[in-house]
Amino acid sequence: MTIFFPITAVFIWATNAVISKLATEAIEPGAIAFYRWFFAIFILLPFCIKPVWQQRQQIKAHLGKLTILASLGMVLNQCLAYYAAHTTSATNIAVFLSLMPLFGLFLAVPLLGNKLKKQALIGAIISFSGLIYMLSEGNPMSLLSNGIKQGDGLMFISSLAYALYSVLLNKWKLPLAPWTSVFCQVVIGAALQLPLLLTSDSYMINHTALPMVLFAAAFASVIAPWCWLQGVQRIGSSQATLFMNLVPVFTVIVSFIFLGKVPTWYHLIGGSAVLIGLLLAQVKITSMQTALSEKVV
Repeated sequence: MTIFFPITAVFIWATNAVISKLATEAIEPGAIAFYRWFFAIFILLPFCIKPVWQQRQQIKAHLGKLTILASLGMVLNQCLAYYAAHTTSATNIAVFLSLMPLFGLFLAVPLLGNKLKKQALIGAIISFSGLIYMLSEGNPMSLLSNGIKQGDGLMFISSLAYALYSVLLNKWKLPLAPWTSVFCQVVIGAALQLPLLLTSDSYMINHTALPMVLFAAAFASVIAPWCWLQGVQRIGSSQATLFMNLVPVFTVIVSFIFLGKVPTWYHLIGGSAVLIGLLLAQVKITSMQTALSEKVV
């Protein structure tokens, strides 16, 4: 039963990737990005208000770092994913999500002084080869003339932002309880995204969009991180991180059920290469990845 928690968390995040795609026709990306964290504040408030008040002096002292973390994890990572959904598939979004730990391995070299193992480098080459094959729809040379889709470029930045977020969490080691840190970042993230809401063509939540917003706020922002924390406590961060490789698999299944999207041959070939490379690179996880215990997707 110990693997129930990380699998549940990963399944929720995979489902949220599909919902991000569905949301493109129901609500403005700036609106859902804001409302997700706005509603999450009220869900977390009863559980976090007391520890936040007790640690108010530490929060004030580290407000600058909390703002940077919120900008990376809640704003750049999430906003770009919602905008990316307009021009890329849910499967592609999921593949980029699964690459976050790999990006983190590379960022940990200059920021944490970690050494990049040969095995991780080989895994990275295999993963990126699979990614290029998938993004080019089986014709890598086409990227030289056509480039990549805007949504794929946004997802690359989004995943890179979250990888940097994870590395900085480990580098700074803020003296705050995990949920206190998360709550503060959620509040700051919502405040930073308010301009996106106000400049959207429409900031109303219709009956179609409401379930999507609530799923993102309750399940993807609260329940999934809680399950992830439980999994990390039971099996360790290195083992839990391996379950991130299931994100594309679950997304393909959910996409087929709700969107009727059948995976193409280049998704299967490229996605398999990505997964093989990720597994190879993550056989020995660096200490940096303990930061993923506070993952909020």
